[in-house]
Amino acid sequence: MDFMTSLLVAAISAGTPLLLAALGGILSERSGIINLGTEGIMLMGAVLTCMTYLQSGSLGLAIVVALLGTALLGALHALLTVTLHANQTVSGLGITLFGTGLSAYLGKPFSGNPVPGKLPKLDMTWLDSVPLLGKLFAHQDVFVWFSFVLVIVLHLLIFRTSWGLHLRAVGDSPGTADVMGIPVTLYRYAYVIAGSMLMGLAGGYLLLAFSSSWVEGMTAGRGWIAIALIIFARWNPVRALFAAYLFGGLDALGFRIQLTGTEIPSYFLKMIPYMITIIVLMYVGWKTRNKPSGQPEALGTPYLREQRH
Repeated sequence: MDFMTSLLVAAISAGTPLLLAALGGILSERSGIINLGTEGIMLMGAVLTCMTYLQSGSLGLAIVVALLGTALLGALHALLTVTLHANQTVSGLGITLFGTGLSAYLGKPFSGNPVPGKLPKLDMTWLDSVPLLGKLFAHQDVFVWFSFVLVIVLHLLIFRTSWGLHLRAVGDSPGTADVMGIPVTLYRYAYVIAGSMLMGLAGGYLLLAFSSSWVEGMTAGRGWIAIALIIFARWNPVRALFAAYLFGGLDALGFRIQLTGTEIPSYFLKMIPYMITIIVLMYVGWKTRNKPSGQPEALGTPYLREQRH
């Protein structure tokens, strides 16, 4: 496999946790709730996956426990922001700090212990004969294919169904949605929790695909990149897919440059995705300075029913 093909394969794999986390953020923010707890939720998803897999030996159970555990974090964030009208930014940062600290505490006894199995792959041998596409997609794991399907499903849900119309109404004008009989609180709870579960799944994938054992702080800022991808993708699942693979490719590029024996310090190579994130956000902000941002109009604003007008 040549350098470019191997880089593209690595970009898909490295971009998948970013994609899952960004899709979770899109669901939450489309309902009008900012969730900056992505980093902490991903860490909790990773540590819960590791703990459960090591103790039970069941990959399926490990994923279910990670989903349920991160759903609780999503419910906590929804309680604070939707019911108690807490500042969404402060609540999200609190979730990140809480998840980071709790994951470090829970994972300490399991640190360095490899999980008993690997992610199953979908071997589509009939794709091998297709130039380039065969090498890229013929032997990807189930999470990669799940993320493809999820992008399509979420795009159709948000832009082609009545549920998606209601979701966008709740995110743009919750007062109007409430008058129309749409349960604003229910929608916001549901999508914040669903989004948190996808973030937890991203953390679980990161553990299973890249590390195979728990390492404290293993997300290494990927949660913050996923938050930036939401803005870069303009709250669109399809755009999030391409954005995630772009940044996944940059992450993989730094690692592969190290393998060539370059004299560039590894710390600088590891900075590439984060520097590009800042540059891209600056460019997108400048390019769209006179255009609608695409973000939900009520994003970050608590809805008080008694103030409806």
